Amino acid sequence: MVGLKPPEVPPTAAMKFVSAGMAGCIADLCTFPLDTAKVRLQIQGEVRIPRTTSSVEYRGVLGTLSTMVRTEGARSLYSGLAAGLQRQMSFASIRIGLYDSVKQLYTPKGAENTGVATRLLAGCTTGAVAVACAQPTDVVKVRFQASGALSDSARRYSGTVDAYLTIAREEGVRGLWRGTLPNIARNAIINCGELVTYDLLKDALLRAQLMTDNVLCHFVAAFGAGFCATVVASPVDVVKTRYMNASSGQYRNALSCLLALLMQDGPAGLYKGFIPSFLRLGSWNVVMFVSYEQLQRTMVLARPALSS
Repeated sequence: MVGLKPPEVPPTAAMKFVSAGMAGCIADLCTFPLDTAKVRLQIQGEVRIPRTTSSVEYRGVLGTLSTMVRTEGARSLYSGLAAGLQRQMSFASIRIGLYDSVKQLYTPKGAENTGVATRLLAGCTTGAVAVACAQPTDVVKVRFQASGALSDSARRYSGTVDAYLTIAREEGVRGLWRGTLPNIARNAIINCGELVTYDLLKDALLRAQLMTDNVLCHFVAAFGAGFCATVVASPVDVVKTRYMNASSGQYRNALSCLLALLMQDGPAGLYKGFIPSFLRLGSWNVVMFVSYEQLQRTMVLARPALSS
C-alpha cells in the first residue's frame, strides 16, 4: 500500500480544513463502536440521581460490545453516530485542519524549524477553538451513547434534532455547552499528545531517513500519537463523559464530578475504559491521519484538472 506521492505544490488551508473534516468522519465510521464501549465503561458504576437498581454490567471491550449487541441489538453500537459525524465536520476541521496554519502564525519569521513550544501552543489553540464551536454535538453524542441501554419509554430523546431542542428547552442554551471547560482541557491535552506527537514523529522519521513520506510513515506516527494522547487525556476524558451525561443538578461543576469519582472509585477510576479508549483513539488516529494525508494529496492533484 503505497498511497499517493507527496505533491510538489502544498495543499491550501482550505484543502486541509475540508480534508480534516472528511478524514474525521471516515475515522468515526470505522471506530464508533469502540467509542461507545468506552463511554459505557466510563459511566459504569456511576451513582445516578434518581437512583436506579437495574443496570447492565459491562466487562472489557469485547464483553461490552457483545453485551450491547445481545441486549440492545447491533444498531446500539452506532447510537449517536449522526451527532458524532456532525461533531467531526466542525471539530476535526478546526483542530486538525487549521493546526498547520496556526503553527505557522506562531512561528517567528526567519526561523528554520518550528519549536516544540510553538507546536504545543498551536495544538492548544485549535483544540480550544474547536471545542467552543462543536461542544453541543459532543454533548448530544455522549448522551445517546450512554442512554442506549434504556428502554424506548425511558430514553430522553427521540432523535438528534430532538436532543438539541430538548436540552436547550429544559436546561437552557448553557446545557448544550455542558462540560465545556473539562472538554477544552481534554482536547488541549489530546491535541498536544496527538497532533504534536504525530508532527514530531513524522518529522523525526523523515529526517532520519528511516521512512519516506508514505502511508507506512503516517501509520507509525499516528499509532504513536494515539497512545500518547490516550495516556495523558484519559483522566480528563472520564470526567468529561460523566459530567456531560449527568442529569441536571447531579454535579455542581466538573470539579465536584471529579471529587465524586475519586471518592467512589479512587484514582483508578480516572482510567476507567482505558483499553477501549486506546483501541479507539489509536485506531482513530491511524485511520484519520492516513485518510487526511491522502485526501489532501488527492485534492492537490485534482486541482489542476478542475482549474483547466
